[in-house]
Amino acid sequence: MRRLYMCFVAILFLAACGTAQPTWAPDADVARARYVHGGPPSITLYTVLATRDGSGAHAGLLINGSQRVMFDPAGTWRHPRLPERNDVHFGMTPLMVDFYIDYHARETFDVIEQTIEVSPEVAELVMRRAMEYGAVPKAQCTVATSKILRGVPGFEGLPSTWYPKKLMNAFGQLPGVKTKRITDTDTNDNHGVLLVQAGDPRLQ
Repeated sequence: MRRLYMCFVAILFLAACGTAQPTWAPDADVARARYVHGGPPSITLYTVLATRDGSGAHAGLLINGSQRVMFDPAGTWRHPRLPERNDVHFGMTPLMVDFYIDYHARETFDVIEQTIEVSPEVAELVMRRAMEYGAVPKAQCTVATSKILRGVPGFEGLPSTWYPKKLMNAFGQLPGVKTKRITDTDTNDNHGVLLVQAGDPRLQ
């Protein structure tokens, strides 16, 4: 009976993963959206945690190098002003980062922000690996994030894992990491967030 149950779980898990849908914005759109942040090169891991039991729900990477991009593997966040190539979003200005956080943080989810400064070379390597990874299937956000970081100088000890919280805990042990918890008391309903963001007068 146990074997039958495990097979059933495996089938459901594989069905949930599904097939990733490739997205490839035109070169002109990517070039137009390019944003260079004045801060030091850095890698920021965002982890979404359920407030009910602290379990991990999602993971994404903000990469600040020669430009600043968001790798949001298997994520549902989109913005009409930002071109995307296979889960890499270009043009991550401070406002767009705020939008990304606001989309995920709500009554039932907190967002953990962990930032570590890196060399320009490391930032470019992580960015290149994110851009080359390809579209990520559903439920594989942490698998993709951990694969991109593992093997990069300074991140060799991170685990290869399916679990956002496990990656978050390991990332938090890296020397020099700055951690912040972001909470929001909004109700568990973000279906209109992008519509509000698209009409935000600060975008004009």
